[in-house]
Amino acid sequence: MAIRVRSPRTSLPPVVPLLALGAFLMCTTEFLIAGLLPQMAADFGVRPSRIGLLIMAFAVGMIVGAPVMALATLRLPKRATLVLALVTFAAGHVVAALSGSFELLFVARVLTGVVTGAFWSAATVVATRAVGPDARTHALGVIGSGVALATVLGVPLGSLAGDHLGWRGAFWLLAALAVVAAAVIGRFTPGEQAGAAVSVRSEFRALRSGRLWFVLGATVLVMGGCMGTFTFISPLLTERSGIPLELVPLVFVCFGVGSMIGTNGVGRFADRRPVATFIGCALAAGLVLLLLIPFSANPVTAVIAITLLGVVTMAIPPVATGLTVRLAGPAPTLAAALTVSAFNGGVASGSTIGGHMLDTSLGATGPATLGIAMVTLGLIPLVAVSMRRPRRTDDHRFPSCAAQPARA
Repeated sequence: MAIRVRSPRTSLPPVVPLLALGAFLMCTTEFLIAGLLPQMAADFGVRPSRIGLLIMAFAVGMIVGAPVMALATLRLPKRATLVLALVTFAAGHVVAALSGSFELLFVARVLTGVVTGAFWSAATVVATRAVGPDARTHALGVIGSGVALATVLGVPLGSLAGDHLGWRGAFWLLAALAVVAAAVIGRFTPGEQAGAAVSVRSEFRALRSGRLWFVLGATVLVMGGCMGTFTFISPLLTERSGIPLELVPLVFVCFGVGSMIGTNGVGRFADRRPVATFIGCALAAGLVLLLLIPFSANPVTAVIAITLLGVVTMAIPPVATGLTVRLAGPAPTLAAALTVSAFNGGVASGSTIGGHMLDTSLGATGPATLGIAMVTLGLIPLVAVSMRRPRRTDDHRFPSCAAQPARA
């Protein structure tokens, strides 16, 4: 019986927007801490900078947890993996809400980061299998919209919840929402197709693709350059643009609007020519970062540049993920997990080095200068991918996909 593959113009299956809501929920907790920081610091009697380590703990959990949990849950149906990740996510927030020590809270944050990585890798596989290769990046872009919303709304939602519920109440609320999400996503996620299960050996065999590793390396560098700049956008706006500190959150909203455009606007191009689209996004990112330095001297042009930065930055995750899944073919789970690690590794490295750049003679423009350098370096492996003739093992398709593969 022929298998019907959705075209990019048909509506996405219900599981895709539901996974976007799950992504919003799980990524909101990453940014929630910033809005709850004063309350948590006062409750535990520590400096606010130490509470900031909880954001790092979550990121480390995702970097390490995504590939580890992908292998640990490989033989589980993806629906079960998604539900298990959300339930464990809820349990981690219950532990955090009940914690009486900073150390226990830190462990709970690492745990939630680990299962968020597991959710991401499973969600990527479910979404791409549900729509087929011709709408793969479009589906990933819709899921990425959840991340874009979390980036913008995470901090204000944290502040609002903290004011009305206290920081522990905010964690209880996230736990309850995660349980609801687990029930809904478990209900609407399709079951595994016959023959869809793969072995650990197959997953590692898919990693033999040199082009896949070039794409992962480019993802670390390009995302690191963009998000490292975004992390320190506040001093750039206040010191160079003259924007009052209380108005900076509104600029973050502009970044979020650009993010929504970027995540949903690249699908039609990336599904046909993924490598060329990735190169185009990287070139655009480098140009925006270059323009951000002179444009930041004026508040209006600074806001325009940061909105464009949101477009190019958040266009990269669905393109990179769709490309790595395509290169991994019938064994995409570990490749998708490594892409999650690449995103977070880029954010961690770009933010860490960008912080040191603030102390150089470049001042507030230091992170953007670093971003330009990282994006430029990221173009090198992408050009290598475009010039390298793909081996047969580099151009897999899912067994359920009947459409022609996209050209690189």
